[in-house]
Amino acid sequence: MDMLFKGQPTRRSLLTASVGAAALIAAPSVLRAQTKELVVGGAAGHKPWVEQIVVPAFEKKYNCKVLFEGTRSLVNLEKMQKNKGSQYMSVVQMDDPVMILAVKEGLLEPLTVAKAPNLADLLPGSTHMDAMWANYLQPWLGVAYSKSAMKTPPSSWAEMFDPKYKGRIVIPSLQNTEGLPSLFVAGLLAGGTMESVQKDTDAGFKKLATLKPNLLTIYTQQPQAFNLLEQGEAWMIGPAMSSYALERKAAGAPIDLVAPKEGVFAMPSGIAVIKGAPQSDLAFAYVNELLGAELQSKLAGPTFSLATNKAVPKPEGLGADVKIHQIDWANVAAQRNDWVKRWDREMAI
Repeated sequence: MDMLFKGQPTRRSLLTASVGAAALIAAPSVLRAQTKELVVGGAAGHKPWVEQIVVPAFEKKYNCKVLFEGTRSLVNLEKMQKNKGSQYMSVVQMDDPVMILAVKEGLLEPLTVAKAPNLADLLPGSTHMDAMWANYLQPWLGVAYSKSAMKTPPSSWAEMFDPKYKGRIVIPSLQNTEGLPSLFVAGLLAGGTMESVQKDTDAGFKKLATLKPNLLTIYTQQPQAFNLLEQGEAWMIGPAMSSYALERKAAGAPIDLVAPKEGVFAMPSGIAVIKGAPQSDLAFAYVNELLGAELQSKLAGPTFSLATNKAVPKPEGLGADVKIHQIDWANVAAQRNDWVKRWDREMAI
């Protein structure tokens, strides 16, 4: 038997070394497997506050990793459709009109108080279609105005129709979600109730037609519209989204947003668990956290939105007695195509 020189590797030592190396190579995947990952699909514009406020708190509390994919609601819907039966996302944060489409295709898991206890603490109108989804925040729609052009803030939606503002008013297109309440505002001013003007929009369309002489433009892109307001060419934009108008104000733009005496409109920011979610328990925990007062109180300010948890007060600028109109999004989904066709015929300028 040949003598082994000191330090020369044996067959046993080589085998042990190779096993150890393999273990080291495999270690990262083992570590990854030990850390649960939750994939959330949401709006691209939400990414900053989700990753700065929501994700760190949730990851620390639940010892997990949250991956936020920011895109449009319809893109998230397409992802769920494509991966039906083998989902990789667990939670979606989408607009209510798109949530309705997801429910119709059987893509969402119902929320329950047992799995998301904070569901019981939400304001009326915050859950939809037998709790298939819930609203965690609601940007609100009021009238944005130029502080340089208007020394006295508007107090009523009716001021947009005043002939003295000829060529100074901007409204959103009905193709935009925030444009839909234009119809309801006009219907209310024509004497209807919130319930009636959503079902029958004829009076709203007729009233809106009287606004045409005052229109500077009808927008589909918010930045261009607000540029006109900030430059003083436009004097009012309505309905205007709090999450955009107040962000511009905070950045120093000479504009402000007011709540008219007839009330404001709540816009939808919905959250839901995807059916077949790969991390179901973690998904319901994520939803529960966003429905809770602690997290909503941290989000309402930075997002310039209304909280939906009863324990969180209204944001600055909205009095306790302001009326907040909720929109019947199922009705919107059923009628929107017909409304847009009529809008295109009657509101061209």
